[in-house]
Amino acid sequence: MVVRREKKSRKMHGYRNRGWGNVGQHRKSGSRGGRGAAGMHKHKWTWVVKYFREWFGKEGFVPRKTAIEESSINLTQLNEIIAKILQSGSATVEEGKVVVNLATMGINKLLGEGVVEYPVKVLVHKCSKKAKEKIEKMGGIVQLLSLST
Repeated sequence: MVVRREKKSRKMHGYRNRGWGNVGQHRKSGSRGGRGAAGMHKHKWTWVVKYFREWFGKEGFVPRKTAIEESSINLTQLNEIIAKILQSGSATVEEGKVVVNLATMGINKLLGEGVVEYPVKVLVHKCSKKAKEKIEKMGGIVQLLSLST
């Protein structure tokens, strides 16, 4: 059998189009299946599987800080809560002070707007200076709890 020594591409050097027809075949982006990475999950999938297996997907772990959702109430709202507890008769009293655990109610912070009308013991994670002053002025106590994440 005779070995063909000349490359086929040398033979394809015709008058104008090198064997690709005369109306733009093998010329624009239609021949490559779209611009850039178009079709990597569709018609170029076999190429991706063969040559670039790691084209898709994520690698590694990026830890993110989980923010504690902060919910807060004012002294006015605390006063209403105390009034409801006293009215329903489910109030716990220690040393003449009504005990209110805001942490079990899902409240993280106590703010100082308003007035407290009762001596109260408040269990809360965070408390503003103004709120603490007003409660202590009324004869109450603010007990800060540790924030566990």
